[in-house]
Amino acid sequence: MPRSAFSADAFGDRFTLGDLPLPRPPAGYAVQMLDTDTLLDRASGHFLPVRSAELDGLFASFDDAFAAACLWVEAHRIAPEDHRLAIVPAGFDEVRQRHVLIYGVLCGRP
Repeated sequence: MPRSAFSADAFGDRFTLGDLPLPRPPAGYAVQMLDTDTLLDRASGHFLPVRSAELDGLFASFDDAFAAACLWVEAHRIAPEDHRLAIVPAGFDEVRQRHVLIYGVLCGRP
């Protein structure tokens, strides 16, 4: 699938971390599988639970997260409108050494 198959809001509205009024400080952008507590791991390209010690799920920019989400959808041959992915702000708990879903588990349907 060419990149043009993905609209600018294919994984949610674009946002800048510093502009969001968040209850916890964000550490980066993450790609979340909707209805789960899993994030896209940058190293393996697989979705791992936020409690996984192996997870490296924070992207430095929205564009980096967007590109990774596009690659995952393409690799799994999922239609762009059926992917169930969202780019979200995420934190990292240094004490527990794990990622934190700032908004919790996002649902695929409101």
